Amino acid sequence: MNKSKEFLYPQKWLSKASTGDRVAHELRMRIISGLIESDTTLSENKLAAEFEVSRSPIREALKTLSSENIIRLEKMGAIVIGLTEKEIEEIYDVRLLIETFVFERLVKMDTSELTMELSKIVEMMKVAVKYQDADEFSYQDVLFHETIIRSVDHSYILMIWNNLKPVMESFILLSMRVRFKEKYDDFTRIVKNHELYIDAIKTKDRNLMIKSLHENFDDVQGKVEDLWRSQQMLSKGAEQQDD
Repeated sequence: MNKSKEFLYPQKWLSKASTGDRVAHELRMRIISGLIESDTTLSENKLAAEFEVSRSPIREALKTLSSENIIRLEKMGAIVIGLTEKEIEEIYDVRLLIETFVFERLVKMDTSELTMELSKIVEMMKVAVKYQDADEFSYQDVLFHETIIRSVDHSYILMIWNNLKPVMESFILLSMRVRFKEKYDDFTRIVKNHELYIDAIKTKDRNLMIKSLHENFDDVQGKVEDLWRSQQMLSKGAEQQDD
């Protein structure tokens, strides 16, 4: 893949990824951002030329995106479906169900090591805010919730999480990039929400857990709006380049 091109997905996150995964991550970001619009036809040959790879990793990438229901496979390519606002909200519904279930397991466990690890992640989030690094903040945000989910060692819950993660990660990245530019002051509140979550786990307080979950997940509407703003900004940037 041509390193001189600009990619939406952070390339530093892809050190261990296959070529097919690299293409899938980038195409997913372009589709969710709106840079590649719904009903667009994706050609294997054109994608292979653009990414400077063979058709085999392109087919691998398209198969992955098809399993996420954001494209529909056709002969020698695919049709872009994209994500609706309703589907984004449904992803957060599933996250809420997962993390509520996980908390009930945590109530019966020693969570001292977990809360220490989560506190370290929150400190990294604060550093990302200080240096206005939206990508690093997004990485730590996803890691925070994944650390909680992995802590209960439930293989099927983890499987559901892993299926959600690629799409979820993409619109978190896009929305956080917008927030750092337009709603930077809001990150104090977002960090405090995560600290509230740690307190709930530490004290095993169900009421505090419910409050902390809703503080985090009732924010979905804002993230959907941020995603829309991200689409407008990227579209405007593309138009300026065409000019």
